[in-house]
Amino acid sequence: MASSSSSSTLMRYHVFLSFRGEDTRLNFTTHLLQALKDEGLDVFFDEEKLEKGEQLSQALSRAIAVSSISIIVLSADYASSKSCLLELSDIMDRYSVEQQIVLPIFYHVNPSDVENIDGSFKKSFDEHETRRSVDEVKQWKTAFAEVGKLQGWHIDGSISDRPETQYIKDIVAYVMQKLMKHQVFLSLGEDTRLNFSNHLVNALEKVGINVFPDHETLKKGEKLPPTYSRAISASNLSILVLSKAYASSESCLGELSDIMDRKHNPTDKHIVLPVFYHVDPSDVRNSGGHFKTTFEEHESEQPADRVQQWKTAFAEVGKLKGWHIEGGKFDRPETEYIKDVVEYVIKKLTNIGFESASEELVGIDDQKRTISKLIKQKDCRVIGLWGMGGQGKSTLAEVVYKKLSSEFESHCFLQNVREEIKKQGKESLRNKFLSELLKSNVDIGTPSIGSTLTQERLNKKKVLVVLDDVDDSDQIDYMGVKHFGYGSKTIITSRDRQVLESGGADTIHKVKGLNKNDSLQLFSTFAFKQLNPAVGFQDLSRRFVKYTQGNPLALKVLGSDLNKRSINYWESKAEKLKDCPPEKKISEALRSSYDGLDLVEQNIFLDIACFFKGEPMERAKLILSGCYKGAECGMNKLVDKCLINVSSTNFSIDYFGYSTMGPCKLLRDAIDMHDTLEEMGKDIVCQESKTLGKCSRLWNLKHVEEVLKYNKGTDRIQGIKVDLSRMGNLLFQPSVFESMINLRYIFFYFPRSWLRKEHEEYKKLHTYQDDIISLPDELRYLVWHYYPFKSLSSSYNPKNLIALELPYGKMEQLWNEVHQDLVHLRQINLFSCKNLKKIPNLLGALNLEKLACGNCESLVKLPSLAHLTSLKSLRLKGCRSLKKFPEIPNNFDTLNLSETGIKKVPDFIERLDRLQRLTLTNSMVKDVSSNISKLKSLEVLDLSGCPIVKFPTVDVRSASFRFKSLKYMHMNRCKSLKLLSELPPYLLYLNVHGCTSLKKVSFADQNLYQFDSLGDERDGVFRMLFCNCFNLNQESINNIEENAMLKIRFLAKKWAARFDCCGKIPDLSSLICCFPGNKISANKFKCQSMNSSLSLKIAPNGGGGSRFLVFVFCLVADLTHCRYISNVECICRYQLTAADGGNDGGGGGYGKLRSKISLLLFPKPEKYKDYHLFILSTADMVKEDQNYEEASFKFYIRLLDLRRAGKEYIKRDATDDTDATDATDATDATEKRHAGNKRSFSHDGEEGDGGLKRLK
Repeated sequence: MASSSSSSTLMRYHVFLSFRGEDTRLNFTTHLLQALKDEGLDVFFDEEKLEKGEQLSQALSRAIAVSSISIIVLSADYASSKSCLLELSDIMDRYSVEQQIVLPIFYHVNPSDVENIDGSFKKSFDEHETRRSVDEVKQWKTAFAEVGKLQGWHIDGSISDRPETQYIKDIVAYVMQKLMKHQVFLSLGEDTRLNFSNHLVNALEKVGINVFPDHETLKKGEKLPPTYSRAISASNLSILVLSKAYASSESCLGELSDIMDRKHNPTDKHIVLPVFYHVDPSDVRNSGGHFKTTFEEHESEQPADRVQQWKTAFAEVGKLKGWHIEGGKFDRPETEYIKDVVEYVIKKLTNIGFESASEELVGIDDQKRTISKLIKQKDCRVIGLWGMGGQGKSTLAEVVYKKLSSEFESHCFLQNVREEIKKQGKESLRNKFLSELLKSNVDIGTPSIGSTLTQERLNKKKVLVVLDDVDDSDQIDYMGVKHFGYGSKTIITSRDRQVLESGGADTIHKVKGLNKNDSLQLFSTFAFKQLNPAVGFQDLSRRFVKYTQGNPLALKVLGSDLNKRSINYWESKAEKLKDCPPEKKISEALRSSYDGLDLVEQNIFLDIACFFKGEPMERAKLILSGCYKGAECGMNKLVDKCLINVSSTNFSIDYFGYSTMGPCKLLRDAIDMHDTLEEMGKDIVCQESKTLGKCSRLWNLKHVEEVLKYNKGTDRIQGIKVDLSRMGNLLFQPSVFESMINLRYIFFYFPRSWLRKEHEEYKKLHTYQDDIISLPDELRYLVWHYYPFKSLSSSYNPKNLIALELPYGKMEQLWNEVHQDLVHLRQINLFSCKNLKKIPNLLGALNLEKLACGNCESLVKLPSLAHLTSLKSLRLKGCRSLKKFPEIPNNFDTLNLSETGIKKVPDFIERLDRLQRLTLTNSMVKDVSSNISKLKSLEVLDLSGCPIVKFPTVDVRSASFRFKSLKYMHMNRCKSLKLLSELPPYLLYLNVHGCTSLKKVSFADQNLYQFDSLGDERDGVFRMLFCNCFNLNQESINNIEENAMLKIRFLAKKWAARFDCCGKIPDLSSLICCFPGNKISANKFKCQSMNSSLSLKIAPNGGGGSRFLVFVFCLVADLTHCRYISNVECICRYQLTAADGGNDGGGGGYGKLRSKISLLLFPKPEKYKDYHLFILSTADMVKEDQNYEEASFKFYIRLLDLRRAGKEYIKRDATDDTDATDATDATDATEKRHAGNKRSFSHDGEEGDGGLKRLK
């Protein structure tokens, strides 16, 4: 029961605490109470044992009524107390009528027992029914069951549960969040408390916004409570009124530091708005002016690290966009600023809950609501958004999409449809699009979606789809819009209204430009880095806003160009735009920003518009830096001026330019540019000359074809780019590039989707002579897919070359050995050049970082690469003629030589002391040098599928032995392997599946290895897979079993040490060991059974301290008909019975304790044969001993892929054995229980509703 130490019943309480005194008063509840009080909360709590009676019930009812939150600690005997049930009934009445917050804590009880009034609670209510009226008890039961349905905390108190202190911390944090939920936190200095800040709070409260501190607090001048950080974390938005006295307050700086910490947390999305009140924002950014003196005073009184933290946060706030109130006679009245702040806060709070792709989401609310209403209309399936470039169509579509996508079964935002179709083709884009919607791989090669199955699957889906930037109505139908299911919605953006009408849009919304106020705010954001124009620039700002006609792109570009410019520059630009016709003002505003660039910056802009849009930022910087001095600074200037931007994009890990040679993706920064700016850049190039071949850059397909076919190139051409998939076969002269002496870029590429397979018809460019080609020496970037020549020109000097990409080419060699001036060369990609026989000497390529020669089947020899200390990536997979192990730099950490002809791992392997992963899968390796054991950093070794006969025997006692980092060893399908000796005993993953010749296996002495009981939790996941190794002799099987039990003992020590250190057992820890056989060792597993259930007696704890019980199982399974063992999950339900007759299983059944082991790490699909033994253990099978006498177990099997369940037959023999051993530990004893169960069984009956298959 609960009461209060306070005699006043009129005061309000933050928390009412209901509990059963006898159960939790002296432990959990006392700690919870203290933690709540430490936060300054008033808690109604019984500090004295009050007598039960009606008088108390009235006092309790009043206390409940005036409390904001009720916490109910539901313990085992809670329901036996009439007073507790009266409290609970009253609390739930308040919950249902007044929506009072109720937080249940299920303390050592099962929530389902509360909800269903089961277990000990059923007995308590049965007793009440014999003493109280039926209606009263029914009312209690109803309230009790309702509490069981609420979300709360379940503290089960088991050994695997978290410490109570962590639960209390979570509960207090949640209570504080609920109590202190404010929309706005206001941080202010003392000098604005009674003037500006007071008026601002008053204005915010008038429109219904909760502010901390509130208006009354400010008037009284009360200090903020020490829990202000809670108020910050409970607020959506913080306003910082940065006045002259602000930095002199330590509490203000503490608030500011907390606010900025929260802003930096990506999961919080906390909004920070600064108001620079009579201070210069630059003084805030640089801690200058009077702030410099203030911080110097702090430095003399406070620790240096604390002051530095304040200064860092203070400077960061100065960089944020906000309002600058100068307070001079030319400034606006404060009332206008307050009005702007309040309107902006309302907009920001309205948009909380979804993000926009736009950094500055301004003036979009009304249009967002309009589109949202259209989506709600049943007869509006396809909605078109129409408007000019830069008007905000994509931003509007994305905002609506992010807000509403969760309401649909499936959703997809397909960006830049027009551009992506050019890059990868309609077929590839549609397949990716439909795969995303259907959550499975779709591969349709026909113009229409002819597959009835695909149509039916789409018809059953309610989807939300955005097709962004469509320029052809056929694209809409091609994507399958008409097949989407009932309730589906499609948003299409386009500049062409006719495209939307022809594409079947039910309604077309014209995206409007921003109004004057929103335009001025967006413009100011980029021109002044604040939300209002600076003093003296108001009139000019309004003129520029008028010129841009509310176009967001023009506002951002023009504002960025004017940032930090003199007033003379502003006036000059305004006069220039004034004379433009209205229809050209937007384009002229954009062009004027380009005109303000210097020559290098203009060239970089044009290169990006014509060639590098969508390229990885790192790669573009590398190439452009080789062409222009100060290229990186120039690119940063373009970003600052909003002429380009950087976005995160998924690229293939093997991405070299336009090719992709693998499915793995890597998120990287890419250069992006608005379509309107791209078109402007290309238009500028086209205006250079009307004569074809005299423009500096070529990208138009017809223009490129004409220049190549008729040899019209000139020295003005600097770059050529063309998508070869859109080109017909073209015959050209090998001398076509001779006149293009200033050519720096060649981009002859196929879209990524075209490079999956090699096709002869992909070779679109042909010449009369395939052994001669003239290339200019100025080339920096040469990309030519299906390069048709046997080599690069003998006269070509690659002295300026930075990146060379010739995948699928015909070349037999690159250049003559005489070319050693390769200092600029960084990347070479010769993937799948089938005729390439050798790589030239690369002595001069000191800065080479990437070399890709994968699938070069004729490549016989590599030059020495040991001197190339910058080399980071070497790809040789599939070089089947390469027989010699490459000489590489010592700093390599990963080396993949799979599917090569390499026969030996040489002695010099020991030099690669930083190598962490060595992969030789399906290579021809027969011999491995014993020096491999000296690789101190090697963690993963993969020799799967190699014809190796024996792994080298190493002397682990030798001083040069370094093999102690090895964790993963893959030797599966090594058919000739006969011997594995002296293996490291603590390998996490050892896979020798399918080594049919393997006879002997041994492990090194574990005493030579260090035991790290508190290592990474992943270091406790052991897998030992000897499946289908039928030639193993009995000694080897004994060694495998012994090693498995050694690892179990290691886990037992690890579990005990981890529990002592952290109060919990690592959840991931487990062991799976599999090897052929049908007989379980009676020495190791003494308790055995032929059934799917098993019971065993537990030996008494002979020691004085505590101990843990660790259960280990051995099962026998006939895998003859099991192909997909990786889809199997072994489940054990068990119950422990204590000496006093109680059990830890709940209700005498098997529902309480459960362990499961998934076999997902097994190879698949593989053909398994005959009987195999499994030794299994997991952290779920560890329990702290409570004087248990008996353990009972049931075993089940579950198939994880139910679609295959009808096709697969799994037959099992399970065996159980018991052997008790004590772990050597000073304070705790850890008892291992080995259980085996031997009997054939199969899955034919379900238990429960989770697809659980019972083993008979």
